[in-house]
Amino acid sequence: MRFDIENHFATQAYVDALYKNPGYPRFVDDKTAGGRIVYHSADYWQPFGDALVDRLLDLDELRLAALDAAGIDVAVISHTAPALEQLEPKVATAIARDANDKLAEAIDRHPDRYLGFATLGPREPEEAARELERAVKDLGFKGWNTHSNYGDSYLDDKRYWPILAKAEELRVPIYLHPTFPKIAELTDYGLALSGPGFGFGVETSMVMMRLILSGVFDAFPKLTIILGHYGEALPFLLTRVDRSFLQYHVPKGSGSMPQIEKKPSEYLRGNMYATTSGNYLAAAFDCTRATIGIEHMMLGTDYPYESTGEIAEFLDGILMTEEEKSKLYEENAARLGFVI
Repeated sequence: MRFDIENHFATQAYVDALYKNPGYPRFVDDKTAGGRIVYHSADYWQPFGDALVDRLLDLDELRLAALDAAGIDVAVISHTAPALEQLEPKVATAIARDANDKLAEAIDRHPDRYLGFATLGPREPEEAARELERAVKDLGFKGWNTHSNYGDSYLDDKRYWPILAKAEELRVPIYLHPTFPKIAELTDYGLALSGPGFGFGVETSMVMMRLILSGVFDAFPKLTIILGHYGEALPFLLTRVDRSFLQYHVPKGSGSMPQIEKKPSEYLRGNMYATTSGNYLAAAFDCTRATIGIEHMMLGTDYPYESTGEIAEFLDGILMTEEEKSKLYEENAARLGFVI
């Protein structure tokens, strides 16, 4: 079987909320820009057309047809960016609960084709932890999909640690997915710099490093984080991220460095999984396989932003043994609880 670990959806409540949001992100209809656009700040926006929204809202025919065309058996479905976590906290919590209920209904309609990631409003951390428990225990979801920033903060902030604790307690992974970065310098050239081609990965890999350096994995050693796009380039940097901890002139225990129990690379090898989503460079696949190992890699398509057929064709062209294919497409996912 083939499991797609990154497959996105949205709800009408989410779309309506982005139109009503007085702040950012906000949907605006603009014919001069080709239809709907989403503003992330007053002068930072991107197109977000009907064809994309139609695919996000659909949890039946369109999605199943895309899976079938690529030979994918099961999609693990998660909420889309721009991050609802950036909305007013109570609004985000309400939309998240509605999204979880809507996804659970779709899974009930297609129990042999869909699994779910929970959607949460993390800026109400105690409520988010309760909702994660409901999503896992009552709805049967397999983890939590969250985003690279919450507008005013990142996931390493200690206010969010109760959610991390709950994820570890429930033994479910967290998919750390990009959204539009809040780093101002990444927004100067619009989508070309801030978007999936560069800025998405830059911010998300930074957040993973912040989780490591803040001591999250020392506090929650069994916590698993999944990153898309071959680990957002972190496999390429696997030994480089250790350099500051190994240089002879950096005094140990002086307070100049975070006092974590292991080298950063050890957490990347032990607590991180990477999916194949949205990256069609064979060298990126090879680098990830050589550094964190095929045992920590899974299929991800990034539907509907990317073509399920394109990623299937790309992976079919990668030289893998049958054992490696089995791990990539099913066994590794099963080890994290993604089973039908």
